Amino acid sequence: MKKNFSAYANLYRDSLLNDVVPFWLKNSGDAVHGGYFTCLDREGKVYDTDKFIWLQCREVWCFSMLYNKVEQNPEWLAFAEQGAKFLIEHGRDPEGNWYFSLDRAGRPLIQAYNIFSDCFATMAFGQLYMATKNEAYAKIATTTFHSILNRADNPKGKYTKAYPGTRNLQNFSLPMILCNLVTEIEALLPKEQIQETIDNGIRTVMELFYKPELGLILENIGLDGSIVDCFEGRLVNPGHGIEAMWFIMDLAKKKEDMKIIQKAIDITLSTLEFAWDKEHGGIFYFLDVKGHPPQQLEWDQKLWWVHVETLITLAKGYLHTGDERCWTWFEKVHDYTWNHFVDEEKGEWYGYLNREGKVLLPLKGGKWKGCFHVPRGLYQLWTTMEQIEGR
Repeated sequence: MKKNFSAYANLYRDSLLNDVVPFWLKNSGDAVHGGYFTCLDREGKVYDTDKFIWLQCREVWCFSMLYNKVEQNPEWLAFAEQGAKFLIEHGRDPEGNWYFSLDRAGRPLIQAYNIFSDCFATMAFGQLYMATKNEAYAKIATTTFHSILNRADNPKGKYTKAYPGTRNLQNFSLPMILCNLVTEIEALLPKEQIQETIDNGIRTVMELFYKPELGLILENIGLDGSIVDCFEGRLVNPGHGIEAMWFIMDLAKKKEDMKIIQKAIDITLSTLEFAWDKEHGGIFYFLDVKGHPPQQLEWDQKLWWVHVETLITLAKGYLHTGDERCWTWFEKVHDYTWNHFVDEEKGEWYGYLNREGKVLLPLKGGKWKGCFHVPRGLYQLWTTMEQIEGR
């Protein structure tokens, strides 16, 4: 059967530009205090006005990226800059670390315990600098990036809850995001630092957290890279592992390293075989590598970001290698995603389904879901499908 790459490209482009982007432009801007509302119900109405820094940053990044890569639409750039202004005025503590959340007016609610606020601030201001060439944005991006590197060994600092010395674990999230982060601001960094960060990211993800005897990436490992037999040590987050594989493929493409690309594909397919719900379809949120009950009560939910990131990884895998296994899985995951997450009536995507695939929460945005995974995913899928078609 002939594969219709252009039909997929058109679907993803039209969904991005005619549905998702207008949804956030229309509903999320705070015209009074600046920044964005992210807690939006099914119809886009605001149901909570707290502002979460990492989602504020993600939205600045999103509209800056669209301006840079899709169309130099002045409305998009103005929308990004009004979010950046709010962040500059309210987003950091006196030491320059980014808070986790603020109230509507910008007063701090939760301290700067979460390094991912800093990660997405780096991405936001790096992308906005590329759109404007405003050196103030470049300085924020690079200063924050170096702060992340300095905090990498102890991301939560004084806010950590772990008792020191008993069970020291390293978490997958930061090495994973650094693999993507460095490509976002490579125009602002010395070549040596870029290469060092890329090499370290690939090594950490593909050699330390990936366990070939399991065929899976673990979410937490010992400081020496060992598997630790506890709740955290047995945890598999399929979405994280698969999302990281398209970051790795992008890095490997820069190095023309097809061996790493093929390894990323093999890890993706192994993770899907492990994490696909064979009874109801969709990808589980969390699993225990030994099959024990996970401590996360939401383990069997189906989440929007897991599925759209999986689609990106499978599409890129097929682009780079033509591996038919990637395409077979791509169509399977696309059908599940489009039939369950997309809200054809009210726009945008649902975020949370129960195991059976029914809508669990009708929200379009909240504390964790904002203007990021869906638009980024649709852009990546649109352009990847065009590349496949062109090839």
